[in-house]
Amino acid sequence: MRSIGEVRAAAAALPHSRETFPFGETTLVFKVGGPDGKMYALTDILADPASLSVKVTPERGEDLRAEYAAIAPGYHLNKRHWVTVTLDGTVPDTLLRELLAGSHALVVRGMTRAERAELGLG
Repeated sequence: MRSIGEVRAAAAALPHSRETFPFGETTLVFKVGGPDGKMYALTDILADPASLSVKVTPERGEDLRAEYAAIAPGYHLNKRHWVTVTLDGTVPDTLLRELLAGSHALVVRGMTRAERAELGLG
């Protein structure tokens, strides 16, 4: 994935994912859940090169930052729980899709049982 269009397509394939712009016209936020939803990824639609911030476990974040120069602590986010990936082609697409889906899963796991049940996510 190198473009925002590819990120949008991958996010749209995740259950109950939706796009919002709560931080302004250029910050695209992907949320899971009801009307308020919970953020699991974000990107600046005008950035060049494009980047994607996703939630990770602290251990996974450390490993990823050590392995890939294009992965840095989350920009303007909790640096322990978020990473920002520069979409410059150096991080494999399979890993990017895994990170996006993993971030979605982490956020779903953090929801209450009632929130998950309301979405049919168990």
